[in-house]
Amino acid sequence: MNFKTVYLFSLITLFCLSCKKHTGTNTEAKEVETAISTFVNSKPNIVVLLCDDLGYGDLSSFGHPIIKTENLDKLANTGIKLTNFYSTAPVCSPSRAGLLTGRSPNKAGIYDFIPGLKKSPDNRDLVHLQAHEQTIPAMLKSVGYTTCLVGKWHCSSQFNSDKQPQPNDFGFDHWFATHNNASPSHENPNNFVRNGEKVGVIQGFSSQIIVDEAINWLDNKKGDQPFFLEVTFHEPHEPIASPKDLVQKYLPLADNLQQAEYFANVENVDLAVGRLVEHFEKNNMDNTLIVFSSDNGPETFMRYSRAKKSYGSPGELRGMKLWTNEAGFRVPGIINWIGKKTFTGTTDKVVSALDYLPTFAELSGAKLPNRKLDGESFTALLENGDFDRDKPLIWAFYDALNERKVAMRKGDWKILASIEADGKALPNIHNLYDGNEALVKNAKLINHVLFNLKQDINESEDLSSTKAEVFQIMKKALEIEYKNLLDESHIWVREE
Repeated sequence: MNFKTVYLFSLITLFCLSCKKHTGTNTEAKEVETAISTFVNSKPNIVVLLCDDLGYGDLSSFGHPIIKTENLDKLANTGIKLTNFYSTAPVCSPSRAGLLTGRSPNKAGIYDFIPGLKKSPDNRDLVHLQAHEQTIPAMLKSVGYTTCLVGKWHCSSQFNSDKQPQPNDFGFDHWFATHNNASPSHENPNNFVRNGEKVGVIQGFSSQIIVDEAINWLDNKKGDQPFFLEVTFHEPHEPIASPKDLVQKYLPLADNLQQAEYFANVENVDLAVGRLVEHFEKNNMDNTLIVFSSDNGPETFMRYSRAKKSYGSPGELRGMKLWTNEAGFRVPGIINWIGKKTFTGTTDKVVSALDYLPTFAELSGAKLPNRKLDGESFTALLENGDFDRDKPLIWAFYDALNERKVAMRKGDWKILASIEADGKALPNIHNLYDGNEALVKNAKLINHVLFNLKQDINESEDLSSTKAEVFQIMKKALEIEYKNLLDESHIWVREE
């Protein structure tokens, strides 16, 4: 039976038993209670692990020749390794918003990373995840889940302020987070907030600190209801700091001290993941679905002055973070369901973080939000490895470092296009607001290129001329999808 069938069967069974309860004995009433308990406990615990700026080639199971990630490799080897997994944007804030909502972050009005509060002429200071957005934790709470966020939030310009919604407003019962990066670095951070209260300096390294918090929350939460836990690591985003013993381990293998620190940073995340998984296993949390990925691709070395330890690897992919080429948003993906038999192995099926929300809804029996989603449920992938998405994946990132700011993947094919406004290339912009809305919406897509990603993972051969029929189909599809995305994109207007 598939997940939907199991869910419906459970509901029918409970209904029949409840009917008995009104005319039957105490024994029958206990049967109802037992049936309800069994059904509730069948809902999986759900754990989202999200790295920050981890490259496609940064795990040993994804080809890194030096970094050791034994715990994540074990999850991949005993679960599902996704070689075509995509984040929802090539930069942090929109990627997180897309993950939480199952919709393109453009629709939430989050187009680029969210800086701290500073009034900006493009209304960027207004940007935040708005109260009407429907999220994974809120959805799961509606069917009895208890919820927790530990790590990086980065979905509001006014963090820990009553002027904008905070994590608890989106369904997190417990939250322990920073606005953006751990500060002053991953070591001994001083900017964590726990449920609205500043924590102060914490000794240790961020990846281990947030796993400590997660374990403590698990040990102290009341009741036996299923849980949703989102663990958003700061690593390996700058400013990087790593344990000395791990740095010394990599120093003979690295080109320099800074690269050794990066390698050690990734392994420290792996060790933190290992501790968390061990806690699940030791405490018989044997119905726990774990999904692992990164918010976007790796940072470019020295793109800005503090990126002096950014030695992330895009693997075989073209581009880096902030690109609409593959390395901007194709990231390592791993799924492992502790205690549940699923499809196991490596798959090239195309999966996105947009798909988390509809998948978790199906697994938990939760009702989907009453709005159009861009993600699709991949429960079939968990069952038998068979998942072929219907919806294309589209990205419109107006601050892209590469020439073409719009990209779409459909099947094995990917098409990219530049944007022309008033006869010239659209300048890089951080935000859509009433001052540039007309410019962007009246612009047109030009300079298209086409790639077959199954045959050309590096996007090295433009097939727009040699595959003319496919190119025209993809070009037309992109025009439709991009128009739909623009029509639904949120425009920020300052209310004076």
